[in-house]
Amino acid sequence: MDINNSVALVTGANRGLGRAFAQRLLERGARKVYATARRPETVDLPGVEVLPLDITSAASVRAVAEAAPDVTLLVNNAGIQTGTDLVTGSLEAVRHEVETNVLGHLTMIREFAPALARNGGGAIVNVLSAMSWFGTRGAGAYHLTKAAAWAMTNGVRLELAEQGTLVTAVHLGLADTDMSAGWPVDKLAPSDLADAALDGVEAGAAEVLADQWSRDVKSRLTLKPEEFNAAMDRALAALAA
Repeated sequence: MDINNSVALVTGANRGLGRAFAQRLLERGARKVYATARRPETVDLPGVEVLPLDITSAASVRAVAEAAPDVTLLVNNAGIQTGTDLVTGSLEAVRHEVETNVLGHLTMIREFAPALARNGGGAIVNVLSAMSWFGTRGAGAYHLTKAAAWAMTNGVRLELAEQGTLVTAVHLGLADTDMSAGWPVDKLAPSDLADAALDGVEAGAAEVLADQWSRDVKSRLTLKPEEFNAAMDRALAALAA
C-alpha cells in the first residue's frame, strides 16, 4: 500500500517512536493521522487528529475504532517495560506487561480488522523488538511479551490474509527514546525506525529488521540454545563496554 493518501492511526503517539511515526506519516503524505495516547493532552504534533486511548481497556479501544472508521493503516506502537524478572519479580507487573504489549495490541487488531477490510485491506504495523528472540536479567517480562507479540503477529497475519490486510512485524534493538535513556550507546533515531517500517509497508514486507542489532540477533536463532546464549552474552557485554 502507499503511505501517501493513507489514513493512519498510531498508538502511543505522544512521544518517542509513536510521535516519530505520526510525524513521518504526515511528512510522507498521509491524508489523516489519528494520534492516540492515554493522556491526549500530551500530544503536541501539529496536523494530527488526537484521540484518547488506553489499549488495555476494551471500551476505550472500541470507542477509538468507532471514532476512526476510515483507518487504512494501524500502527501498534504503545508499550511498556517494567524491568521485571519472571521468577522473582512482581507477578502483577508481568500481567501488566502482557495486558499492554500483547493483549492490548491484539484488542486493537480485533477492533480495527473489520474497518481495514471495508477500506480495502490496508495494513497493520506491530512494533516489536529484537527481544522477541532473547532475554536478559531485569527484562524477563518484556522478553516474554515481545516473544508472544511476535507469535501473535504471525498468527493474525495468516488470519487476515484473506481480507487483504498486510501485517508487518518491526524489530529493532535500541532506539533513542525514554525507554532506552539509561544505555549510553549508539541508538536508532526514531524517525529512521519509522521510515524503515513505512518503507516495509510500501514494499509489502511481512517483517522489517530495522537495525544491525536485530539482524544479528535473528541470524543466531539457528544456534543451539547454549551457543545462542553465549553469543548473546558476548554481544551484550560488548554493547555495555
